[in-house]
Amino acid sequence: MPRDASELARRLAQNAEAVCRHYLSNGRRQGRYWTVGDVRNTPGRSMFVRLSGPEFGPGAAGHWTDAASAEHGDLLDLIAARLGGISLPETLDEARHFLSLPRAEPRHSPKPVRTSVPAGSPEAAQRLIAMSQPISGTLVATYLRNRGIRNLRDTGSLRFHPRCYYRPEGDGPTETWPAMVAAVTDLEGRITGAHRTWLARDGADKAPVDTPRRAMGGLLGHAVRFGAADDVLAVGEGIETMLSLRCALPAMPMAAALSANHLAALLLPLTLRRLYIVRDVDAAGDMALAALTERAEAAGIEALALSPRMGDFNEDLHAFGLDALRAALRIQLAPQDGYFLQMIERLLRN
Repeated sequence: MPRDASELARRLAQNAEAVCRHYLSNGRRQGRYWTVGDVRNTPGRSMFVRLSGPEFGPGAAGHWTDAASAEHGDLLDLIAARLGGISLPETLDEARHFLSLPRAEPRHSPKPVRTSVPAGSPEAAQRLIAMSQPISGTLVATYLRNRGIRNLRDTGSLRFHPRCYYRPEGDGPTETWPAMVAAVTDLEGRITGAHRTWLARDGADKAPVDTPRRAMGGLLGHAVRFGAADDVLAVGEGIETMLSLRCALPAMPMAAALSANHLAALLLPLTLRRLYIVRDVDAAGDMALAALTERAEAAGIEALALSPRMGDFNEDLHAFGLDALRAALRIQLAPQDGYFLQMIERLLRN
């Protein structure tokens, strides 16, 4: 059984076209090369992978170069980059899985392996998002539809990763599952973190793992954003909660802080004059509502609560339907927000 990186790289190079078809599916063969936009599988022709050639040295099969960025490497480097900057042991396990080879036996005293970026850091989050793809036509769209969410306008902050690593607590083996990857950004739009929701392989629900939702990077004060906020903004905890609300109010900018504690600490735009705080019906939701209301009013921002009939607005959408959700929101909006009220009226008439 091959155990070292050089032997796995050699075997991958012998199957270079199959590797490219799997990990760089948006590219195509052109003569002796596979061309694609970049190592993140973006459509284009800047990056090329040699499909044939000697095993070692210049022109070796499996070597790739991105003419736009000057990145280069072998097929192990490609796999590591494509899967979000994973560590060397994880890369070797992925290569063995692709080649249908057994995993390496664990060593008694493994040496620490230095990753290209610190695990869980904002840089790792940025890389994961860069390695993911838009959600249109993917399992993320399927998952959201199954949650009753069909309006995917302004969801550029959401991405899809087909094989996102999931590390169970304890000593369990690392798994790969499809995932919805959400970009967490600051008020200037800089990516500070990422939130992962691992999905079932058919997209029908979340993956059957112990903790199907996890965040990484810098979250405090930041959020997953839908639309650009100016003077009015709606904020809440969960991504699905805010997307459900956006189905009813498609023009209102919204942000998901990902937890009650992070909602209470959310940084607010200086231009804001009215803040709608989307309340989850539990003790943590009440705490977040009170804390954020106090902070907003201290900054001269009017704060208003939007309350669901059930636990959250996604539950309301499922239980009562979109028109009932719009009707319930209509009586909770401020009279000054005539534009949004008129939009609800038009949607209810159609």
